[in-house]
Amino acid sequence: MFRRLIYLISFVLVLSLVGNVQAQDATWTDATGDHLWSTPGNWSEFPTPAHWAKIRNGPPGPTIASEGAVASRVHVGYEEGSALTVDGGTLVVSGDDLLLGKNGGSATLNMISGTINVARDFEVGGGNPGIVNMTGGTIIVADDFMIPELTASTAEVNLDGGTIIVNGDLNMRADGGTMNGTLNITAGTLIINANVVSIVQGYIDNGWITAYDGKGTLQMDYDVTNQGKTTLKATHFLNPNPANGSSVAVSVNQLQWTLPEPNQPGGVVTCDVYFGTDPIIENNPKVVIRQAIESVSVTLAPNTTYYWALDLYDSSISTTEPFILCPIFTFYAVKNFPPIVNAGADVVTWLKEGVRTGNLDASVTDDGALRPYIVQWTVVSEPNAGAVVIATANAEDTSITLSAVGQYVLKLEAFDGEYTSSDTVTINVYNDSCEAAQSLPNYVPLVGDLNGDCKVDDVDLALLQENWLKDNSLTVEWFKLE
Repeated sequence: MFRRLIYLISFVLVLSLVGNVQAQDATWTDATGDHLWSTPGNWSEFPTPAHWAKIRNGPPGPTIASEGAVASRVHVGYEEGSALTVDGGTLVVSGDDLLLGKNGGSATLNMISGTINVARDFEVGGGNPGIVNMTGGTIIVADDFMIPELTASTAEVNLDGGTIIVNGDLNMRADGGTMNGTLNITAGTLIINANVVSIVQGYIDNGWITAYDGKGTLQMDYDVTNQGKTTLKATHFLNPNPANGSSVAVSVNQLQWTLPEPNQPGGVVTCDVYFGTDPIIENNPKVVIRQAIESVSVTLAPNTTYYWALDLYDSSISTTEPFILCPIFTFYAVKNFPPIVNAGADVVTWLKEGVRTGNLDASVTDDGALRPYIVQWTVVSEPNAGAVVIATANAEDTSITLSAVGQYVLKLEAFDGEYTSSDTVTINVYNDSCEAAQSLPNYVPLVGDLNGDCKVDDVDLALLQENWLKDNSLTVEWFKLE
């Protein structure tokens, strides 16, 4: 009995120690009324990596603007209409989950710009409704993205810009479909770190993932847009150009789109086009009024965000009312883009009479917005000093001379007056063509190449003849190892 009592006391002590290392609560109060996460007076305790941040109260909730914010775990909910906004800052959920909708309260995440890093799962709809409205920025999820997280929950993710990167799984309606979870993609991008094309296609086939609320097309690939990853984007049926959410050169001088066919033969589809810098689209002028055209000339200013939208009219339906009010498309005009540099494919070669001369085959693409770009080749590494000689270091395509066996890394830089971009090429040099061939990952020796010189010739035949009819198999049935 005494021993059992000791065990019981020890067990209780262990439990108490475990409780002591659990994260402390940091509850949002918004006591100062400035709505900023970074204001200590807005919290019962200011969140640190040791805290569980609990965001309650109605909107607007905390805003993370330009500062960094951190908590071990973040739950948004507890009361109806709880919200969190990230607009330019960084939120690090360092130890656990980010959860929207919890303990009797709905929750909304407004992701405008900035970054969220989640150490474990991003759970939308954790027992109560959860909504994600994302127009920009990046959310990086170390484990799973759940839409929703619990049975009987509802979850709505509107990916209207920015990028969500999932390093675990995308789980939608994990109980088999009775939960209500949707993901609608417009200008945003979803990237999953695995080949999950068949799983995501199943979600699409079930109608859980849509493009422009069903008025667009989803584009999915694996290992094409992003190496080793599944990438999901969307395009609207109008095929807007510039693409929604894109950045374009200030030299772009046209908006383009594709008009649909009329509902009835003989009908004509026309459009109004709003275009300007005001996110309230009706405040912008109409650059097209009731015309059956698919492009219009515009003039862009550098470093400016533009908004445009179309109202479509079909004369076979109505001559006065639009039959489709299209979503607002947006793009950013940039004065100058960095050059795109490709130093060329890596090379395997060999010395001939102690040297090897070859040509570098590089390419540079630039918008020419500021001035013609200039280039420069430099040596990053070489087997020994002076082993490589570059004929014309300030030319994209030039010849080089190599004089030693080993690995060379050369870098090409391009400068356009504002930005410098670069790329490298690796050249592996061997003593002869056989060594070079044997270095390739897909090298397969020839049958009959007995001396390993990449040839089947008289030398191999002589080796075969020398050993013809010889037999070195064992002759004793029970052979003892000494």
